[in-house]
This record gives sequence, structure tokens and C-alpha cells, in this order.
Amino acid sequence: MASGINKFTDDRTAPTLQTSDINKPGERLVSPPEDQSLTNALRVVRSLLPVDRQATEVEVEDYVNMVFGMFAGRGQHVDRNALMRKVQELVVVFQEDATGINDDSHHEPWLPDAKAQRNWAFWERYRTYTEEVLLLPPRVVRTLDRSTDDILGDLEDPLKAGTWRRAGLVIGQVQSGKTGNYTGLACKAADAGYKLIIILAGIHNDLRSQTQLRVDQGLLGFDTQFQKRYDEDAKKYIGVGAMSHVNRLSIGSLTDSTEKGDFHRTIAQRANFPIGHFPIVLVIKKHRSIINNVRQWLVDVTDAKDEKTGRELVRNMPLLLIDDEADHAGIDVSRDTETDPSKVNGQIRKLLNTFEKAAYVGYTATPFANILIDPDADHDDFGRDLFPDSFIHSLPAPSNYFGPEHVFGLSIDDPDEDDIEPLPVTRTVDDFRSWMPDKHKSNHRVTDDLPVSLQRAINSFVLTCAARRARGQVTQHNSMLIHVTRFTAVQLQVKEHIDDYLRLLTDNLRDRYSHMSTKRLQELQNLWNNDFVPTSSAFPANEAQGLPWDEVAEHLVPALQKIQLRAINGAAKDALEYYENRRTGLSVIAVGGEKLSRGLTLEGLSVSYYLRAAKAYDTLLQMGRWFGYRPGYEDLCRLYTTDELRNAYIEITRATDELRREVEEMAALRQKPSEFGLKVRASSLGLTVTAPNKMRSGTKVRLSYSGEIPETVIFDLNRDTVENNLKNLENFVQRLTAPEPSSHDSQGGSIVWKGVRADEVISFLDGYTADSSAQRVRPAFISEYIHRCDKVGELGNWTVRLVGNKKAEMFASIGEHRLGLIKRSATNEPVNEGRQTIRRVLSPLDESTDLTEEQRDRALTNTRKAAKGKLRRDGKPRVEPQIPTGIPLRNERRTDQALLLIYPLVPPPVGDPAVPLVGFAISFPFSGNQKKTEYVVNEIWRKEQIDLGDEEEDDR
Repeated sequence: MASGINKFTDDRTAPTLQTSDINKPGERLVSPPEDQSLTNALRVVRSLLPVDRQATEVEVEDYVNMVFGMFAGRGQHVDRNALMRKVQELVVVFQEDATGINDDSHHEPWLPDAKAQRNWAFWERYRTYTEEVLLLPPRVVRTLDRSTDDILGDLEDPLKAGTWRRAGLVIGQVQSGKTGNYTGLACKAADAGYKLIIILAGIHNDLRSQTQLRVDQGLLGFDTQFQKRYDEDAKKYIGVGAMSHVNRLSIGSLTDSTEKGDFHRTIAQRANFPIGHFPIVLVIKKHRSIINNVRQWLVDVTDAKDEKTGRELVRNMPLLLIDDEADHAGIDVSRDTETDPSKVNGQIRKLLNTFEKAAYVGYTATPFANILIDPDADHDDFGRDLFPDSFIHSLPAPSNYFGPEHVFGLSIDDPDEDDIEPLPVTRTVDDFRSWMPDKHKSNHRVTDDLPVSLQRAINSFVLTCAARRARGQVTQHNSMLIHVTRFTAVQLQVKEHIDDYLRLLTDNLRDRYSHMSTKRLQELQNLWNNDFVPTSSAFPANEAQGLPWDEVAEHLVPALQKIQLRAINGAAKDALEYYENRRTGLSVIAVGGEKLSRGLTLEGLSVSYYLRAAKAYDTLLQMGRWFGYRPGYEDLCRLYTTDELRNAYIEITRATDELRREVEEMAALRQKPSEFGLKVRASSLGLTVTAPNKMRSGTKVRLSYSGEIPETVIFDLNRDTVENNLKNLENFVQRLTAPEPSSHDSQGGSIVWKGVRADEVISFLDGYTADSSAQRVRPAFISEYIHRCDKVGELGNWTVRLVGNKKAEMFASIGEHRLGLIKRSATNEPVNEGRQTIRRVLSPLDESTDLTEEQRDRALTNTRKAAKGKLRRDGKPRVEPQIPTGIPLRNERRTDQALLLIYPLVPPPVGDPAVPLVGFAISFPFSGNQKKTEYVVNEIWRKEQIDLGDEEEDDR
């Protein structure tokens, strides 16, 4: 761990949370304790666990036994088995480190020195809170420390003089802990010297209020409903401020956690904060007038004016702007980058542009719109757009995250990784269309006969609440989500009918001796035995506590009586009162739409009934409120939805995973965001990547290698890369069998191998290092494609041709073979940026050398037909082709007749004259199984593509 930030070592000298500090009046916990004695015992065991490694099974058992005995000696009962399970969860949960790319062109590394020179009190306090109050697993806390270090280090030093701006993007997952990450980042930013921290928290009051509460707990340490700064008299300490032995750190907030606690200029003026003396935090909605009011207030109180240009400019107040749900509301949806941007986007850009020193960090789980922002968009008044040109970081979720790939499964093309099988928690809904048609209007009348599937879902929620009580989770929150329509009037009707059903169910179960009570109990018992018991048994024994029906049945009535019904939409006055019920737990069925689909957390969400169709990846993924953490009840969770929506989520999960892997590959290649083109797999089900007005800078392309000929045209001239590729070729040649006798020419001609297996070709590609900007030829993608085809009986037989030139001016020995090197002309003369670009590596004649005579004749005939009547680019008629080329040629290939052409090239004058470059081209047959995959690509990807056209190079 980094010195200067992490001081909690094995000597246990860090401040600890005392039992008396738990549930202090006014303290808000993120989640209420299940059982206070169990929670206290867990805290004690956690404090004993080693911090520098994973505890062994023996250590866990010894610590649990010791603490169990200690509490028993005090007369406090603790369920030993429950304590053991919770400690095991803490020990085994892990989180991989974040990956990312950055651009340090105008950035100076500063954090290592700052760690030793500055006081990191806000972070130390927050870290202790995550460990001792939130009880996050130790390895998760360490990963949080590292990831926030990485992000902060990619921002600018707030103490750096002059004008600067940094803009980055952090990609998390839905409900995976992004708020905790940016709270940690804000703590470190305040320690480092950022004097103003603004958090854009969605477009609804309830989400902004929820986010403010998290900031109160993790950063401020006081309840903003009662005080605005650390030294006021209210002393309503919560979260990090309620722990014992902590200092009251200088900080203030001009917003609060009430429903109407957003920024108001009159309140800000009345507060009269000493701007710049200590960090000020604002949590505001992403609304154009509010953002403008904040900007105008800051201009007024700082008397901001640039004497040279006359424009408004806030000096000497470093700004950190955190944009939660960065793909929502803040994207420029105007038609043209040359015109004024859309209103919210324009105000965000104008706010940043008003500061001499500004850092912008967007957080999102659905970055599709963000990567499609035009990186070159700039405006005289509003400044640059929000493309993350400084850095992009991807945050892996902890291992206990209940995410899309676990709910819907994930097929992974990497042969070294296993597919992720879906958990058995989804249930198909197909009986709703007469009750709630796919396309209905706001005046739709809902009948009072609920679909059987919805009744079953509600019964499942009742059983889940009862089972959690039987497991000792009596005071935990329980939530059910019902999302079937976007119209508030229709939602209110649904709520009324569900209320009738719940009341009838409660009356039936309370009257134990009636016929209906017996019938209801039998329905619930059948559902438990036929659904819940087999589902729980499919989970590992240490993750799902099996329960007999009798233990569940005794908790049915109290669980049912505790359930409340809420409509969560703009027209309803209902609210999710998790804080008010933090000690006893809230059990709630939330009926809603748009307000439940962006950022809002449903605590203890277990059952979801979801029918709301949407056409965009990001909208659908954000509606998945069922993702998150489900400790102790993951096996009880259920998602009731349609087969169509499940298929859509399977496709979205694949596209999102592929995008994350692209970012990981970018990180491995040390790419800058402005250099590397990104693409998002488009849908085969008619979905869009994001809203059409967010895709104005996105271009649809279709990518596959079926019937294609990918070829290397960009070469990295770094000496290590060049030598690696030559060594990779030599190793490949040595592994192959003896070449065809008639094909070997000792005077420098080509060498041919036939019957080469797919795995040998894949090994060559896996060992090849392509230039980082070569988007058309990505060896990893090509390898994946070959692997997929090989699994279905295609591309299992290859011809490999090592191309040589008898009349070459330069020769080289490759293995035991001496070849004449191929000469290709560079298009970027003089060669720059350490790379060389050529028009083509392929000589078209080479592509047909492995065809049979019949194939070659048919291919030539069809090549001529395709060229007939067409003009060249200069407008002149095309000359009749004399050799087969292009699609007509590859159409003739059998699916087991692929060709790999390898070209040893004359090195450029700026490289090592003794080491040839290695290029390749692959002539793929058309696949009978692999269809082209459509992608939406950003402007960088599109610009980097090289139009190969009809240019031909001749080896001879």
C-alpha cells in the first residue's frame, strides 16, 4: 500500500468503532444491522483478521470461536454459524484492480510526492468507515484505495499553477458501488487541495437526496439537514463523523439531503461561506438552471473576471466536477457540433470553462453515449465537449456482485476462460398482454384481475421476506420492484389492484381456520417446495441456507403485515423511507417507471417484475435495478420478465463485456483515449446502442472476418516489437512440418505448408504484436473468430504461404529458409511517430495461389462479371481483370480452405536495417455459421480506418 495514505497496519493503531457508537441518535447507516450482537461480533472478528493477506480457514475458525466465547461470557447470544458464514464472506470476497488508459501529454505526475507531503485525513476517516462501519471486505477496501489513487493521479494537482483542465470517464456496473468509489475520490480530492467539489446526481430529487445522504455519511460527517459546515452548533454527526476518536474536519456543504435540498442562490448567499478556505461540496441535480445558478453565484462571490479577455474566470479555486450517470442528460444531443450544444450539456461545459483549474470525472455503467462524443468538438463560448480525452478507467465489480453476467449468463470466446452460466433466478412471464399490452397509452384501463405471473411474483416476495426473517435477517430492508409501464396514471391503477391483492392475501392468512387460508397456505407451500427449495439447492451450501417449510411458514403473517406499497413516480407523494426505518427495516413493493430506472437504489431488492420494453442498451441496463449485492439472500432473488427482454439482456451483457475488454486491451497497449477507436457491438434484435440523438457522432459498421481479407498495413517500428514479431515468425516456421517440396526455392522464393491446424495459426496470431493504432487488424479478434469457427467445424485446415521474392535486393534467413524480402512503399513519408503505414501488404496474385484450377476459373469469371461496366476512381473504365480477386475469389473457398500469407518486408530506413518487418494477410472463406456483427463506432475508430481501395502492389 501507498505510504502517506494507508496507515492502518498490523499494530491495530487505527481508530476503532466502539459498541456504544453504533446507532447513535441521528446516525444513518447505509444498511440497518440484522442483529446487533451478530454485527458487533462480526466487527470484532474483522478487526482480528490480517490486513496484508487472506486469512486461512484455521485462523477464521479460531477467531470466530474466540469471539463467540467472549460474547457468550458477557451473556450476549450470537449465532455461531451465522457469524462463521459472514466472516467467510468477508474473507473470500475479492475485487480485481481497475484498468485504464490515460493521456499524460500535458500532465505532470504529482500524487506520489503529495502522499508524503499532505495530510490525508478525509480519506483515512472514510477508509476506517468502510472497514469498521460498512464492514466491506478487506481486499475490496484495498482495491478502492488503489482505484481512487489511479483516478486522482490522472487528475491534475490542484496546487499546480496556471490554467488546466482534465476530463475522464470511470466505467462501473449498475448498482456496483460507483457512489462509494467517487465518495472515496472526493475525500482524496479534498485532502489534495480541491476547494470545490460538485456532484451532478441525476435529474430527480429523490436520487439527488439519496446521493447527498451518501456524501453526508462518507465525506462531510454531519447531517446537512441540520448544519451546513463542520463547526456549526447543531452537531448532528453521522457516518464518518459519528465514529469515536475522529477529528472534525473543515468542510462545508450548500446543499442538503432533504427532498428540496438542492442548490439555491439565496441560501448560498445567506450562508456566507469563506470561499477557498476549506472544501465546499455541492450535490445538485443535472438541471440547466441549477447548474447555471451555481456558476453565476461563484462568479459573483469571487468577482471572477479575466482582465485580458474580459470573460468570466474563477481563479485559484480548483474544481472537481463529478458527473454521476454521465451518459444521462449531460450528453450533447444537438444536431451539429458547430451549433450551440443542448442545454444541460452546454451548462456543464460552461461551468467547467469558467474555471481556471477544472477536472471533470464522469461515472457510468453504460458508457455507450460517452464514447460516441466527438473528441474534436469545441465551442467558443461553451468550450470543449465532455469526451474523456484525459483518461478512461474500468472498475471491475467485487466477486460477490450480483451482476448481469450472473443473472443472464455470458458466453466468452476466450478458450482459456469458461463461460459464465446464469443463476437460476429468472422466471418467464407470458400472460400479461391482455392486461398490459406492449403498446398502450396513458389512458389505458387496467383490469383488476392481476396476471397469474404477477400474483406468483408477489407471493415470491412474501416468501422471501419470511425466509429472510427465518435466517435471522429480521431488521433488514426488503424491496420488490414492479415496472410494467412508463405512464404514471397507469402505475397508480396497478398500485391499487396490488393493494387489493395484498389485503386479501393478508386477511386469508390471518384467518387460520378458513378454507381460503388453507388454500393460500398450500399455494405458498407449493411455490416454496417447487421453486425456492430446488433453486437454493443449486447454490453452494455456504451461500444458501436451506430452510424447511415449517420455519418459513411461521414468519409469513408478520412478514406480510410489514409490507408497504409505494408508487414511485413524479405524480405520487410516496417515498422510499429507508432511513426512517433503518433500525427495524422497511419492506416495500415499489411500483414505478422512469424514476426507478436511473441511479436510485432499492435497498434489499429481491423480487422484480419487469415488463417495460425499451430500445436502447443503456436504458435497458439502467432499468436493471435488480443488480447489486445480495448477501445472505442471493438464492431468494427472482426476476420475472419476458423471453424477449431476457434475450435483449443477454445481448447487452455480451456487448458491455466486449467493450470492457476493449478498454482492458487499450490499457495493455498503453493507448491514449484520443488515439484509440472504440466500438460497441450493435444488436441483432433491433435494439439501439443508445438514444438516436446521442449517436450523432456514432457510425454503424459491420465487422466480421467471414469472406474478408484482413491485412497488416501499419507497423510499429519499436525495436522490441520488430524483433518480437520476427522471433514469433521463426518459432512458427519451426513448428510447422516440412514444406511442400515443389514450393521450396533456395533462391528466395515463397515457401508453402498445407494442412496446418487452426491452433497453430492462432498461436502465430497470439504471438504477433500489431501496432496499437491498427484497428482493422486486431490479432486477438482474428484469433477469437478462428476459434469460434473451429468449434463448429470450419477453418480447421489451413495453407500457410511464407512469401518471398526471387529478384529481391535484400535477403534474410528465417529458420532454415533464405527468402528474398518484399518491398512496400510507405504512405507516411517521412516515417513519423515510430510507425510506418503502407497501402497494402498483399499482392493480389498471391491470394489465388492455393485454389484449384476449377476454383480459379470460376473466381476469375465472377471477378470479371463484378467489374463489368464499373469505373475506376479517376472515372476511366476498368480494365478487364486478369486474376481473380476480392469477394468472387473468397466465395470459391471451402470453409476448410483458409490461406495465411506472411510477408517478410524490407525494413524502413529509420529502423534496424538487419531486422525485417513481418506483415500478414488472411484470405477467409465465407462462413456458414458466422454472421457479420454490426457495431457502432466512435469518430476516432472511423477516421482511423484505411480505405484499401483497388491499389495493388507487385512483389515481382
